[in-house]
Amino acid sequence: MNLRAIVVSVLLVLLAGPRGTVGQRTAPFHLLRGMMRTALLAFVVASSLVAHAEPQGSGPSTGGNTAVVIELFTSEGCSSCPPADQILAKLASDQPVRGARIIALGEHVDYWDRQGWRDPFSSSAFTARQSDYANRVFGSERIYTPQLVVDGESELVGSDESAARRAIDRAARRPKAVLEIALPNVVPGLRRATDGTRTAAAIRVSGLGPLKRRGDADLVLAVTEDGLRSDVKRGENQGRTLTHGAVVRWMSAVARVGRDQDSLAGEYSLQLDPGWRRDRLRLVAFVQEQGSRRILAASTTPLF
Repeated sequence: MNLRAIVVSVLLVLLAGPRGTVGQRTAPFHLLRGMMRTALLAFVVASSLVAHAEPQGSGPSTGGNTAVVIELFTSEGCSSCPPADQILAKLASDQPVRGARIIALGEHVDYWDRQGWRDPFSSSAFTARQSDYANRVFGSERIYTPQLVVDGESELVGSDESAARRAIDRAARRPKAVLEIALPNVVPGLRRATDGTRTAAAIRVSGLGPLKRRGDADLVLAVTEDGLRSDVKRGENQGRTLTHGAVVRWMSAVARVGRDQDSLAGEYSLQLDPGWRRDRLRLVAFVQEQGSRRILAASTTPLF
């Protein structure tokens, strides 16, 4: 039996605890039991991360590369967007910027859906996210496609690959915290088995303290799918077959990180659509400041 199994076994025995004469745990041990449960969760998450995490993330865990999140706001109804979609996929696959681990998110907005073609990957949530960037970060009510947002701090026309590389290079030079992802393991009470529509991930964030933060932040999870294609029947791209990479299928803020909080560890469940190709799915996790929208840490890993 390895050390990890021994420690978990001891903690589980301690959690069972002593019982009083009428079968109830004594009051002092009730407090200790809560502390031990927290310790068990922290140990399980940390040990599973050490055993299973990919070397993809922000900070030292990437071997010197800093994670940079690039978000492309795009639409199949926009004739200017296909070149930007290809650039997004290229940046994610080729990783051409030295010192950067590029994490791509293709977010299809819905305001083009009224122009003759409904984008099958569009969502009003991505339109709202783009509008939030415009109002909070860029001081403008104008939104457009294709727009590339880099690390929540800068924006540019998504089809300008040279400008994108320069922005990614600048973002990679800024300090970030470390975020690590691990998929479920076999610890009693923490397993969430994958059954085709459900899975889970353990997330650990550390090193937030040294960053100059202005307020609380969110831990955001997203599921992306590669290799998607559409035969467009109407609109500006009528008659074209469009291909997409890193299309965001689902995105949600799953936890709050306090302004003075240095670390975070937990396990989060994910609901998957049966129509998504399992071999093309990735999980993206990032910590984003609520006010400034600056991304403080990020990582990604294949889901299967």
